[in-house]
Amino acid sequence: MNLYINGRFLTQKISGVQRFAREISKRILEISPPGLPAHILAPPGGVACPADGLPARSCGRLRGQAWEQAELPWHARDGMLVNLGNTAPLLAPLAGQAQIVVVHDAGVFSYPQAYSAKFRLWNRGMLHALRHTRTHFVTVSEFSRRELQARLRLPDDGVSVITEGADHILSLTPDRTILARHDITPRRFVLAVGNLAPHKNLRGLSLLARSLAALDIDLVVTGGLNRTVFSESDREQSLPQPAKYIGRVDDTELRALYEAALCFVFPSFYEGFGLPPIEAMACGCPVAASAIPSLEEVCGPAAAYFDPTDPADIERRVMAVVEDPLQRGRMRDAGGIHVAGFTWDRAARQLLDIVGRRAPVASSQPLFAGQH
Repeated sequence: MNLYINGRFLTQKISGVQRFAREISKRILEISPPGLPAHILAPPGGVACPADGLPARSCGRLRGQAWEQAELPWHARDGMLVNLGNTAPLLAPLAGQAQIVVVHDAGVFSYPQAYSAKFRLWNRGMLHALRHTRTHFVTVSEFSRRELQARLRLPDDGVSVITEGADHILSLTPDRTILARHDITPRRFVLAVGNLAPHKNLRGLSLLARSLAALDIDLVVTGGLNRTVFSESDREQSLPQPAKYIGRVDDTELRALYEAALCFVFPSFYEGFGLPPIEAMACGCPVAASAIPSLEEVCGPAAAYFDPTDPADIERRVMAVVEDPLQRGRMRDAGGIHVAGFTWDRAARQLLDIVGRRAPVASSQPLFAGQH
């Protein structure tokens, strides 16, 4: 049997979902067993970012959602299709083909105001339709599993959970020129990473930004906004003031920022997993994050937590980290230990186990036992 990976993510700018798809695809291609050859199928045309050497096979004539829905199922008809980026074709399971879809969170149901109406309506309808087909749902945290089960009324065995990884960031050489280009002084800034969507709550950092400025410490914010996905949100409405906004950065620049920051702050109202905090931990950066279920699950005892709805609590908890070098040292050590279990190899093996159990000709044993 062939394993086909939906490569639509190769045409999209990298955010957390696309990072997940790229990294786990690389590992699946490396470790898939001889009896389960893996292939990436992608729409025609160029990709929006370097493909990291992923050997994708271009097929079909359409692009985007039309390609995914109308053409991809035909090209994957002789195997199992794995969709890594929240969406999947409706025609494949209707034709009796088994498939897997990784849905990273239930945000279109639980935090609808963050998304454009078109995106929200399509994704809600698609997910409800897929639950009536031979599609198995996978997600990336126990929190998201509970949310998806409740929102889609899925059975207990209808959603599987795998992890994510942070080790990709350590394979890169940090580009420290990002600091000089933006007049950023090492150990004199707090870093925030995230797109400018409302649920990222960057505006909630304004009180913290003013307290940092009083100590001549910058709040550096990096990220962008995909307006085809998220609701309209002008930069002035989304960004804390004062802040040094430096826009999108690549992964080599991001590693340099993590390594040079006093600490990393992640004030989201809603997340399915939360990749940036574990990236920061992997780079030795202390993490302060929202006290929400997904982040408490993922970051465990290695982070400091605050109430994201209370700017004063955000300011108080983050300033305690900024002003205490001994606490930062303890948090760096705890983060390094905690994040060691988050690897893309482990995530890929977990996903291949699920494929092995769901494949029409699967044996009674998972492909990679003991890797959960």
